[in-house]
Amino acid sequence: MDQLPAEIFKAYDIRGIVGKTLTADIVRHVGHALGSLAVEQGQTAIAVGRDGRLSGPELSAALMDGITAAGVDAIDIGCVPTPVTYFAANELGCHSCVSVTGSHNPPDYNGLKMVIGGHTLALDAIQDLRWRIAAGHLKHGQGQKRSANVIAAYIERIVGDIKLARPLKIVMDCGNGVAGAVAPELFRRLGCDIVPLYCEVDGNFPNHHPDPSKPENLQDVIAALKTTDAELGIAFDGDGDRLGVVTKEGEIIFPDRQLMLFAADVLSRAPGGMVIYDVKCTRLLAPWIRQHGGVPLMWNTGHALIKAKLKATGAPLAGEMSGHTFFKERWYGFDDGLYTGARLLEILSRAADANAPLRALPNSPSTPELNIKMAEGEPFALLDKLKMEGKFPGASEIITIDGVRVEYADGFGLARPSNTTPVVVLRFEADNAAALKRIQDAFRAALSAVWPGIALPF
Repeated sequence: MDQLPAEIFKAYDIRGIVGKTLTADIVRHVGHALGSLAVEQGQTAIAVGRDGRLSGPELSAALMDGITAAGVDAIDIGCVPTPVTYFAANELGCHSCVSVTGSHNPPDYNGLKMVIGGHTLALDAIQDLRWRIAAGHLKHGQGQKRSANVIAAYIERIVGDIKLARPLKIVMDCGNGVAGAVAPELFRRLGCDIVPLYCEVDGNFPNHHPDPSKPENLQDVIAALKTTDAELGIAFDGDGDRLGVVTKEGEIIFPDRQLMLFAADVLSRAPGGMVIYDVKCTRLLAPWIRQHGGVPLMWNTGHALIKAKLKATGAPLAGEMSGHTFFKERWYGFDDGLYTGARLLEILSRAADANAPLRALPNSPSTPELNIKMAEGEPFALLDKLKMEGKFPGASEIITIDGVRVEYADGFGLARPSNTTPVVVLRFEADNAAALKRIQDAFRAALSAVWPGIALPF
């Protein structure tokens, strides 16, 4: 167990620093455990894709060595966005896949997002891999390695599904992430004229961090919209499963408001459908979903947890504030920034002014995600104390399904521990600036009371 650092086995993926907490040897062991789990579930092959990180080739090779050692075939689909890896599990009929990706983490990180038998591994299932390796509960055999190219099939599947009412000119920022290997061709095939930014795959991420949930990473998109005749800007994260959206005027349309647009569209064809969203999303979302004939459900943050709830409920749509959007209606139910971008353009292309539907979405004064950086393990300890001891006078409801979300008559505040990095994530929203300040003051008092000396980012 000492050779398997506990901190890399996260809530919904495996992630660590390459050469330190995450080595090729560790990944080989994880591959063997995944192959063993696949054997027990009657699976015979696992598709393996990787993002554009420099460590990807070595780690994916080690992963495939481990998978085949369990007697399971490994299908190498190369350097592709994570959603293309998910697509491969469906397209190739193997129902299992692993994406070797560090997502939006710094360049020296990498990790694994895992699906076995159609189920995304999360929580106890990921911890069980560690215990399986330590206990030697592994199958042994001689699986085969082979390769497959599914990018063409992926593009054809989307082009066959999405129809733009008119051509659109867009700014596209791939942040030097792996989306650049697929997205420009896909969107040109859909009929878009593209102003490309950083579409060359480069695991050093030389221009900006590939995380569109942070406004500072969208400044190049905003600048390009000012200096070109493009109508709209979109951006992808490092592995292509999340989307950022910017209007012509430079307004960032955060993913919870994107979800409003998607909900209205999906519910027009799936009346009465459930729409799932995470605890970080705007409180304007639930009434919007009801107004459009749907059933809102707030759930835990985390792509694997949302996908499991989507599968359990049969909901046609789900989304997260971080930019993961999950379409079950017309698609497979996995998070896919490229497909989400295509669905967005399909809706907006129906308007003479593509930005008009975005401007019309309800909005409130709010903060982006704010982070309190802490030592490993401290965010969970802080939230445990806040749940037990936190005082929030005047609150109408305190929701603790994932961190602490405090609802007021005129807004909400949220603190939750990230499952990917040692930070506490904060978010605030209110009817006006005065209410926003009052709610932030309440959180400042509560957090300082349970964790004296805490440095807050607001």
